[in-house]
Amino acid sequence: MTLGCPDRTGIVAAISGFIAEIGGWITEAAYHSDPQSGWFFTRQAVRADSVDLDVDDLRRRFGEVAAQIGPDTEWTLTDTGVEKSVVLLVSRDSHCLIDLLGRAERGEFPATIRAVVGNHPDLEDLTTRFGVPFHHVPFPADGKPAAFAALQKLVDGYTPDAIVLARFMQILPADLCQEWAGRAINIHHSFLPSFVGARPYHQAFDRGVKLIGATCHYVTADLDAGPIIEQDVSRINHDYSTADMVRQGRDIETLVLSRGVRWHLEDRVLVHGRKTVVFA
Repeated sequence: MTLGCPDRTGIVAAISGFIAEIGGWITEAAYHSDPQSGWFFTRQAVRADSVDLDVDDLRRRFGEVAAQIGPDTEWTLTDTGVEKSVVLLVSRDSHCLIDLLGRAERGEFPATIRAVVGNHPDLEDLTTRFGVPFHHVPFPADGKPAAFAALQKLVDGYTPDAIVLARFMQILPADLCQEWAGRAINIHHSFLPSFVGARPYHQAFDRGVKLIGATCHYVTADLDAGPIIEQDVSRINHDYSTADMVRQGRDIETLVLSRGVRWHLEDRVLVHGRKTVVFA
């Protein structure tokens, strides 16, 4: 259960009182009050076997509590017994794909990778080795609108809870960003907001940076400017070539993306405006 609303007294009491009333056993609880925005955020994990209600009844009853808290209250209630699904979008770089497929095969994600879609066929053999379907959707320079339409139809057919751009290297059009808002997750190979757009390692090399990083964020129509889920950095020095930075950066990208995707699937990320609260 996640909730965000304008902050005031009595919110925690209303939520905990409701959970106690239905016999709920809380196994995890996190809270954040943001003094700048004036918003309150919480995530509660409750043992399902402690509640004698089905999910629909629970949502209906908690909806009444949320309405009493305030008209601007935003909330979700997720049944972790219902497995989530993921679709990966790729191009030619394989490091993020390999990492995510491996973690899924080991049971490290609370979801199933239903399909991989590539704008090049290069990663098909790698994908199918893991028993995951691969779809090739070409993106010719003069036919991108049709390609994105085909991509959307294909991805939406899987009704995924997360659409992960695992180095997809294509800019989603604004209408698709809106359609997949809150589900499309990108890995950008720089420590945003520095070095947006293409070839960020080359941009970083030209600036002589001493730290390189990666950023996992939700996709919006503003290029590389969506709400940030996770970031990390690694130190480099003047001896590093661009190739060295790319090699070391790949390690950061895989870790940052896997953490961000996991937190999204576990409903640990609450989005408010351009920012996120992550109860990791």
